[in-house]
Amino acid sequence: MEAMQIERLGLQHKDLLFQRLRNITVPLSEYSFANLYLFREQHAYEVILDDHVFIRGRTYDGHRFLMPTEPLDRMGTQCIRDLLAEADFLFPIPEAWLAHFPPGEFEVIFREGDADYLYTVEKMSTYAGRKLHKKRNLLKQFVETYKHEAQPLTAERIGDAKSVLEAWQAESTLNPAESDYGPCREALDRYDELVLCGGIVYADGEPAGFVLGEEVNDETYVLHFAKARTRYKGVYQYLFNSFARVLPSRYRYLNLEQDLDKENLRVFKSSYVPDIMLQKARVQLRKP
Repeated sequence: MEAMQIERLGLQHKDLLFQRLRNITVPLSEYSFANLYLFREQHAYEVILDDHVFIRGRTYDGHRFLMPTEPLDRMGTQCIRDLLAEADFLFPIPEAWLAHFPPGEFEVIFREGDADYLYTVEKMSTYAGRKLHKKRNLLKQFVETYKHEAQPLTAERIGDAKSVLEAWQAESTLNPAESDYGPCREALDRYDELVLCGGIVYADGEPAGFVLGEEVNDETYVLHFAKARTRYKGVYQYLFNSFARVLPSRYRYLNLEQDLDKENLRVFKSSYVPDIMLQKARVQLRKP
């Protein structure tokens, strides 16, 4: 066995990690190279190269964790025990993997703010049902008030998306260091390099909002960012709806990621009535 190597996560790890994470096929938003790279500073991500490859980082609430880059059935329990000497817990672990952790030896913790919000593409493309009537009304207002169009977020429209991002940040109550402005700007700067895809909407000929994300598994599309100018009433409803309507039919779910225990995000994401709250386990060794 070679000595363990620890490297700060960077673009040079794309070839190592991109396909490994795709091969895991779980719908959790973290299992994406673009997500890890864009939020590398916020989480102090490192790549640990040993017999297996792990990501080490810090959660938003300050704990050090290890994230596997391959299914756990390829590792023995002893390997996992040894690795946990390097972190407080394994995270994010999908519920389907929990059978690998004997309950007498491992403790499993779920936190509400970690869970991803999943919505069926059908729901977001129709806003059907009584609980979403306000979304339908806002969508109708947007369509009737503004001359509108939705377009793919292609290279020639990246500048328009950047103008939306700048306007969004100017309207925000947070300074850029406290918001996701920096990661979103870099996502636009490295759009093709990170293999991202998205859509942009216009109102009265002006760029009004955009989304960008990527396929995280065969049936789930994760949206890493959704930014809009709120002076266009109903813009977010139109943005999600128009993007859901043009997604290829193989996608069943849109993943809008977690709320990080932030009340404004929780209210916003809950208002679309998620179909699944996708739990992420924190798995640690039980204390003697």
